[in-house]
Amino acid sequence: MPTAIVFGATSGIGRELAEFLIKDGYTVGVTGRRESLLNELQVEFRKKVVPEVLDVQYLDKTTLVFDRLKSALGPIDLVIHAAGIGYENPELNWEEEHDTIQTNVLSATLIYDLSFHLFKEQGYGHLVSISSIASLRGNRHSPAYFASKAYQVNYLESLYFKAKEIKGGKVFVTDIRPGYVDTRMALGNDKFWMSTLEKASKQIYRAIKKKKRRAYITRRWLLISWVLKIVPSWLIKKVM
Repeated sequence: MPTAIVFGATSGIGRELAEFLIKDGYTVGVTGRRESLLNELQVEFRKKVVPEVLDVQYLDKTTLVFDRLKSALGPIDLVIHAAGIGYENPELNWEEEHDTIQTNVLSATLIYDLSFHLFKEQGYGHLVSISSIASLRGNRHSPAYFASKAYQVNYLESLYFKAKEIKGGKVFVTDIRPGYVDTRMALGNDKFWMSTLEKASKQIYRAIKKKKRRAYITRRWLLISWVLKIVPSWLIKKVM
């Protein structure tokens, strides 16, 4: 029976993916800060869910929870990192910048590393992280958020390179880059091409099952990614 861990499973994309996995036959360890929402999953799916209340900003607790879920689930086939935070912060309020960096950089790195070490030891496994289209350029309104997503994308690529050194070719890394999805993480007021949570989550799950190296969600954001990579900074600053 396949097993998975979803970090950030209490709402949004993380919760949708956890439910897809359970319905697909996985036993899933789910983490999040809101115990009541984790309990809802356990009540609905019973023995298919192993809940752990966790704020990923507490790094020591994150390591302990990861180890507990390994013990409870046995070998882990899949880890999904969907725990993230972001603010519109044009005034560069340090508390919000620090909060973003702590969650999206330090905590994410720890989860990536714990997963990679485990998969290297096992000889197989699949790490998936929800980054963002925001990873491609800077932004005057949410500098820490955009920068943190760029960090995630580059770290994931580095792990992809390292995975190629593991014999057997059975360790996979998938970088999911959503555009605007109708969740509380959607920043700003000018949200064009907003996707429903259901549509975005289905496309993400298909990409996970295919073990894609990266996927833009929804798929039309691939077009925007091409534009963002080539447009000069003097033009980008007029809109971002």
